[in-house]
Amino acid sequence: MKELFKNVVYAGIGAAFLTRDKIEEVRAEMVNKGKLTKDEGKEFVDDLIKKSESARDELELWLTRQVEDRVKQLNLVTSDEVADLRRKIEELQVVINKQGDE
Repeated sequence: MKELFKNVVYAGIGAAFLTRDKIEEVRAEMVNKGKLTKDEGKEFVDDLIKKSESARDELELWLTRQVEDRVKQLNLVTSDEVADLRRKIEELQVVINKQGDE
């Protein structure tokens, strides 16, 4: 089961990074060897490109979630949180400066 999972992940990662040129190269090779007709080759390319784009998007989403989870686990501050704190400090400085002027 573990090996099957590894193979699925590796296939997904591989598909995510296939370029159109590489896909076309594989198609041409299969057509030349008679394993696919030209129409089947076109369908093969279109299908593989869709799967590649989908796998890339899923991998990107998964990686984003993993990074976000690790940031939370490590209790790291995000840039949004830092910006929010800076804004609050600036607001407090304005209030303090107004009180000092009175």
